[in-house]
Amino acid sequence: MNMWHPEQVSKQQIAFVRKLYLAHVIDDGKHNLLSLQKLTGMPRRTLQDALAACSDIGIEVAFIQDGARNNSGYYHIQTWGPINSAWVGTHLSQIQNLLNIPAA
Repeated sequence: MNMWHPEQVSKQQIAFVRKLYLAHVIDDGKHNLLSLQKLTGMPRRTLQDALAACSDIGIEVAFIQDGARNNSGYYHIQTWGPINSAWVGTHLSQIQNLLNIPAA
């Protein structure tokens, strides 16, 4: 059963679901912008905007510096806030379908 019908989903709902998906991916491994781009197919600017706006829904994302260069490192979820991360994992295929991201 699909809880979302793409023709009935607003831009705000897509943005919300995108943040959930990115938080799930980041929580599942060490990712930087390049690896997130490759994994999701999302443009760099979309990723940057979504990551910066995660705090709007209570998800705190930090960039962990891991090397001498400024962009050497990975993102880390400090807290999911009010979001249930298990729910996101359970509905991952529906989220990927809505965002047109192929299942891994």
